[in-house]
Amino acid sequence: MKTQLSRFLNARSTIITILCLCFGAGAAVGYFWPATRVSVLAWLTLPAVFLAARYRIIAYLLLCTACLFLGWWRGGAYRTQVLRYTSLNGQEVTVEATANGDAVYGIASQLTFEAGHIVVNSRSMVGTMQISGFGVPMVFSGDEVRVQGKIFVARGNDAARISYARVAVLRKGSSPLDNFRRRFAAGMQTALPEPLASFAMGLLVGQRNTLPPAVSQQLQMVGLTHIIAVSGYNLTIIVHAAKRLLGKRSKYQYVATSVALVLCFLAIAGLSPSMVRAAVVCGLSLATWSYGRELKPSALLALSAVITIAINPQYAWNNVSWTLSFLAFFGVLIISPIATKRLFGGREPPMVPAIVIESLSAELMTTPYILLIFGQASLVSTLANVLVAAFIPLAMLLATFSAFAGMWLPILAGVVAWPAVMLLTYMLDIVTLLSKVPHAYVQNVAFPISGMVMAYIAALFICLVAWRKGSQNDIITDRT
Repeated sequence: MKTQLSRFLNARSTIITILCLCFGAGAAVGYFWPATRVSVLAWLTLPAVFLAARYRIIAYLLLCTACLFLGWWRGGAYRTQVLRYTSLNGQEVTVEATANGDAVYGIASQLTFEAGHIVVNSRSMVGTMQISGFGVPMVFSGDEVRVQGKIFVARGNDAARISYARVAVLRKGSSPLDNFRRRFAAGMQTALPEPLASFAMGLLVGQRNTLPPAVSQQLQMVGLTHIIAVSGYNLTIIVHAAKRLLGKRSKYQYVATSVALVLCFLAIAGLSPSMVRAAVVCGLSLATWSYGRELKPSALLALSAVITIAINPQYAWNNVSWTLSFLAFFGVLIISPIATKRLFGGREPPMVPAIVIESLSAELMTTPYILLIFGQASLVSTLANVLVAAFIPLAMLLATFSAFAGMWLPILAGVVAWPAVMLLTYMLDIVTLLSKVPHAYVQNVAFPISGMVMAYIAALFICLVAWRKGSQNDIITDRT
């Protein structure tokens, strides 16, 4: 028993995971009990770690306590700033902010966009704000705006919202990158007919606001909404492509090219919570790989969660997409390898079984949370992923060629885009066909939080048993 405990405490990935969990738990505590001065306890605890270095368990306990206090301080400090919106709830305010993306037409033909760098009544605020209103023909990403209207506290990704506001553009902020992104979207519209063009933009950069409501509903019914939500899957495709081309030639070229591609993709797609998480995961993986090390999935997920929470604790408090993103990655990075090893041993599984295992693993982790939050589930999502998800990398490549053809060779765009039209049409036809399966989409399910907790406990218990029986300690964590 003592030897097993020693191995457990010596495992680098185990230590990193536990410390990150302590920081995250502290940030969660800070949401309910903000304490901005609790960081003093952390700085008082850290010296004790070195004094107790001879007693490893005590040193680790003190280090966990320090991480807990640091998370509590960060969460409490951010929560205190978010609570400033509560005192303004329902009041007429003047807001100066910067648009985080191009506006779209929403309810009652209002221009709707998300804004950051918020100043309310000459007071700087944290978080983002959803703004809807009238007064200007268009608001583009990077524009500095002045908004007048009633502010209300929001739930979810944004800290507050203003509707039916009076919007004025103070300063145009369109960068060359923003202009290129708009030209790229226009080229896609030139090369591909609707709804294929909007579907392709959803696959590439997660742009969903131009997708017809009927197509969005069908994707939701078959459990494929995630393919048009920009996430780590897009970045994984890019990094894997760079590794195939350059991984065997030069480590430096592979890492440099991958980092450049990830940064370009982030600049085009935006810094959504799921993209921030995916970028952190890719960045940590590339950094450790370049130094001849490898972070195990548990430590990789925990460390990326802590980094994103430290940047914006609101991600962990009430951001559904951030939570779903981590749950899905837990299934793909941890549960899927265990299931694959148990079923195929050391052999590489065929493409279709691999997709099925990854889809089921992701669904196992996300379904309880989706049932709790939305009360809905798709019974054909696994089949839809097998028939559609395997073609996403090729569809992204063909759609990119089509968009460039629409930008630079509009006369030949139809010819260049023909393969993309065929593949995207197939994918949407599959979605339409599966959405018509009777009782394939379950709604209004009353699922209590206790049921979600029990489901995750059962899933983690099964995962732990399968891991121990398979002697696969090096999958989730490392040993020394």
